[in-house]
Amino acid sequence: MNTTNPFDAETFTQRRQQLKQQLGEGLIVLLGNEEASMNYKDNWYPFYQDSTFRYYFGIDLSGLTGVINIDTNEEIIFGPEQSIDDVIWTGPLPSLASLAEQVGIKKVMPVRKIADYLKSTKKLHYLPPYRPEHELKLQAWTGKTVLEPSLQLIQAIVAQRSIKSDAEVAEIEKAVTYTSRMHRNVMQFAREAMKEHEVAAEAVRYAESTNNLLSFPLICTTQGQVLHNHYRGNTLQPGDMLLFDGGIQTPAGYAGDMTRTIPVGTTFTERQRELYQVVLDTHEAAMAALKPGILYKDVHLLACRKLTDGLKQVGLMRGDTEEAVQAGAHTMFFQCGLGHMMGMDVHDMENLGEQYVGYTPELRKSTEFGLKSLRLGRALEPGFVLTVEPGIYIIPELIDMRRNDKVAQQFINFDKLDSYRDFGGIRIEDDLLITENGSRILGEPLPKTIAEVEAMRQQAL
Repeated sequence: MNTTNPFDAETFTQRRQQLKQQLGEGLIVLLGNEEASMNYKDNWYPFYQDSTFRYYFGIDLSGLTGVINIDTNEEIIFGPEQSIDDVIWTGPLPSLASLAEQVGIKKVMPVRKIADYLKSTKKLHYLPPYRPEHELKLQAWTGKTVLEPSLQLIQAIVAQRSIKSDAEVAEIEKAVTYTSRMHRNVMQFAREAMKEHEVAAEAVRYAESTNNLLSFPLICTTQGQVLHNHYRGNTLQPGDMLLFDGGIQTPAGYAGDMTRTIPVGTTFTERQRELYQVVLDTHEAAMAALKPGILYKDVHLLACRKLTDGLKQVGLMRGDTEEAVQAGAHTMFFQCGLGHMMGMDVHDMENLGEQYVGYTPELRKSTEFGLKSLRLGRALEPGFVLTVEPGIYIIPELIDMRRNDKVAQQFINFDKLDSYRDFGGIRIEDDLLITENGSRILGEPLPKTIAEVEAMRQQAL
């Protein structure tokens, strides 16, 4: 069990009070997570607490459920007390009552009493279950086979958790600084003839050595055109680029998420330099556009235009930039979204529904190729934390699929693009806080210009 918590009881009390005020009536049920077995009951995956439960109740322990009864102004944690068997296998832990007191909860009850307690209300609020055990519990407690998650609760939690407090920003900044240092280690460690998994192991070593977790499974690959590539069996060869996308999660549950792309040797090749600069210029332009009130969808489209301009200069695209982006021609190279919200989850609150976290009833998510992968489209507000991560991904199968498409032929130079079929992918990603007047990059700076990256590689090799 992790007992590290940078927030005091008053913080959690205020969070719950705000949630009660937003909903006004009813009973809120927030489920914590259970241990998850790998291949038999007592062989567990590393425990990961539900982030919404952690946000309001703060205890990093399995088997808990938090209840907020707005009508009676009662707050309860339901969970097991430690048994002698637990002591034998895990050692003594603080009592549930003492842990609850640390987060401002005065009442704890055994799990077996929760079903009867929930019957005391006619208006029950709960979230969409994303784990099967959550669904089974809710079905058993409510007597319903078809669950009805509370849209009002989803919207209230998204509104509250989207705006990060100063204390949360400080914790995220800590996570991003650790993330930056992990990346720096990888950039200095990678060598020709290594396997990708050897490089990834250095990142895991750093996370463990700093008493942190990884915020998501690492992407460490010479095949950067595969967006979520978790295969790590390739050998780093001369002329390759290594794309490393990784993040640190602090014991308090807050995440960092950064990406850098480096040459396996000491310098980029000429065509790698050209396309890397296109991505970097796009990255800088998108970050410069961030400010309260602007739609992140519009920042994404600005990035698409900037990327298209750069690809035209290299000779891979042609024609009118605006027409090319409207036609989706740029998605030959940039198939995903520009970024996402970040906080306690690396894709913050995504289990509540992208349509609620990244969009609004007035701004619906697109179904178009490219735009359908944009997780965040809504207007930005001070206190939002998000990623900016443009890239170029040259996917041979996509080239072949679009070769005879008349719209693609209008904007893409297929003759030249064919010579890039083995190019791979480039991504550059930083984490930013939206401020009252603009934005700022979080965490310790990490090299990203061509000169900075090559200088680091020359020092390492």
